Amino acid sequence: MERSLLLFLVLNCSLVIAQQRKLPVDTVITTQHSVTINDVTMNYTAKTGTQPVWNEKGNPIASLHYTYYTRNNVKDRASRPLLISFNGGPGSGSVWMHLAYTRPRTLKIDDEGYPVQPYGVKQNPYSVLDVTDIVYVNPVNTGYSRTIPDISKKEKEDVEKEENRKKFFGINADIKYLAEYLCYKK
Repeated sequence: MERSLLLFLVLNCSLVIAQQRKLPVDTVITTQHSVTINDVTMNYTAKTGTQPVWNEKGNPIASLHYTYYTRNNVKDRASRPLLISFNGGPGSGSVWMHLAYTRPRTLKIDDEGYPVQPYGVKQNPYSVLDVTDIVYVNPVNTGYSRTIPDISKKEKEDVEKEENRKKFFGINADIKYLAEYLCYKK
């Protein structure tokens, strides 16, 4: 099932990119799974998609890719912790945190970190999903996250590139827009 989901996501995103030459601003794909962590089998929901980052005028200026895992049948969702995982950049999304460490399934690797055949994923008995929900977020220009250019202002392309650098590329810039993204309420 996990391999099918991954293949579906890769093919779907590839088709979207090829057909539109850009990612949709706001999408979600939801699947259901189960995993055994610390000898307890639990069901969980996986959601992956994109969500917009808004400017002061309420227009989308970027689309952030995320993957969100929630344990099912939690009685008090409001008090359940949420782990938000980012990876170091620039240019590197949350892929290694996602595929190698904390999610419910990890890559099949040996003790030295080399892939084991047959290639694929396996259950992660050390996932933190038993105690916290997990969301992996890819900052702008990592993974499938991208800026959304204002195509109606082609003549201002150089100005927009400079504005994007100020909004998205820097320590303080990352903190500002990612904090706003995480705290945004419709």
